[in-house]
Amino acid sequence: MTMDCVENRLLTSRRALLLGGASFAAWAYLPKFARAADGRDPRLVVVILRGALDGLATVAPIGDPDYAGLHGSIALSADGPRAALMLDQFFALHPAMPEFARMYRDKHAAIVHAVSTPYRDRSHFDGQDVLESGYAGPGRVQSGWLNRALEALPRGERVSSGLAVGPTTPLVLRGAAPTVGWAPVALPQADDDTAMRLVDLYRHRDPALASALTQGLQLEKAASGDDMKPKPGNAVAQMRLVARGAAKLMAADDGPRIAALAFDGWDTHANEGGPVGRLAFLLGGLDGALAEFESGLGDRWRNTVVVVATEFGRTARINGTDGTDHGTGTIALLAGGAVKGGRVISDWPGLKPANLYEGRDLKPTTDLRAVIKGVLQDQFGLSDRVLAETVFPDSAAARPMKGLVI
Repeated sequence: MTMDCVENRLLTSRRALLLGGASFAAWAYLPKFARAADGRDPRLVVVILRGALDGLATVAPIGDPDYAGLHGSIALSADGPRAALMLDQFFALHPAMPEFARMYRDKHAAIVHAVSTPYRDRSHFDGQDVLESGYAGPGRVQSGWLNRALEALPRGERVSSGLAVGPTTPLVLRGAAPTVGWAPVALPQADDDTAMRLVDLYRHRDPALASALTQGLQLEKAASGDDMKPKPGNAVAQMRLVARGAAKLMAADDGPRIAALAFDGWDTHANEGGPVGRLAFLLGGLDGALAEFESGLGDRWRNTVVVVATEFGRTARINGTDGTDHGTGTIALLAGGAVKGGRVISDWPGLKPANLYEGRDLKPTTDLRAVIKGVLQDQFGLSDRVLAETVFPDSAAARPMKGLVI
């Protein structure tokens, strides 16, 4: 590869590099984190699963007499060839998630079942907008509830910036509060010598781009290390990769304490599979990502909460292609050393036809905003008023759920 070819490729993405480098550079000048008065060093990771996770397949209510008939060929069971990981006498976890099951047994993971946002119309685009904006309806604002929570925190006291993981900042973390961005894609084909020659080339011809490129390479090295290389096409490897890099950044004394990332591909209309199959493959990647956060954060894990959420659930009954269609109620997952775990939290509505939402979906009985409010309040001390008026506007009826965090 000639130097001119590399240079031409970089010129086409100069704007992206400058914007990314600017955020990298800004990190160094943001106010540093200071521990809270109680000595805690809290961290929060928000993982968005885009495409609508099948909550009934991930945490199966095998104690419900109507579950097996509705989920048919993909239903899990307490034993036999479709055995799940039993959580209690009623709920069982998908067998593709042994790491989360271990966290659950160690009381560092919990599940909230039959949960949803206020949205009910089953459009991915609008559902994700509601999930990430924090408003009750779609299209109302271009900022996210996590950014507004970050902005509401006392400056220099607890958290100074948020980390957006991925090629673009998720809506949940967009807004006025400062953020930094990282994705494990920076010059993946360029060795160190080539990268440094590019920096030297642009130092004389385009100092702004040289500075941005230097900052980006430094952040990439800090997050990834020499043992991590992107693996295009392997969703499981990518999930673990981004979690590992984000954890390294968040483990630093002066690193971000709040992060958001999104995993795509959860729209399982066909061939969803039971213990094995498409959903199992994705859940294995998510399980590995949670384990990467645990190991990468090290001692910081004890003060960490990871919230996993999706825009809505899927139908209670499988369709004609052994998949599930857009639904309503689903699950939220909590993991981390700060989680008061070892439990499935649910006001279970039942799966009898008369109990299904619109005769087809798991009926939601818990507002997802109440779950997130509870975590934000316990982790960062945000008041009921700030949560109800600023973070999730017009949501006073969704009271913060108590006791989610130790």
